[in-house]
Amino acid sequence: MEPTDSASQQAEALSHKALADSDAGLARVTEDLIDILINRGVIQFTDFPPAAQAKLLERRQTRATLSRRLRLLDDNDSGLI
Repeated sequence: MEPTDSASQQAEALSHKALADSDAGLARVTEDLIDILINRGVIQFTDFPPAAQAKLLERRQTRATLSRRLRLLDDNDSGLI
């Protein structure tokens, strides 16, 4: 028995989401690896092409901004009364 087009499309969409989630996780691992290598002096930030440097800086800034926002929410959280 052949799956319906709808079921097939749904399965394909789930596969694409799983791949996208995996890509996002791997991107985070890659960022952490780059930071470790820079901190240990194995590579220099300037070893990367300018476009890669810009992307890395943008991600760091975005993560820092998000982290500050989350801390602000936690600091002001008085709980539910």
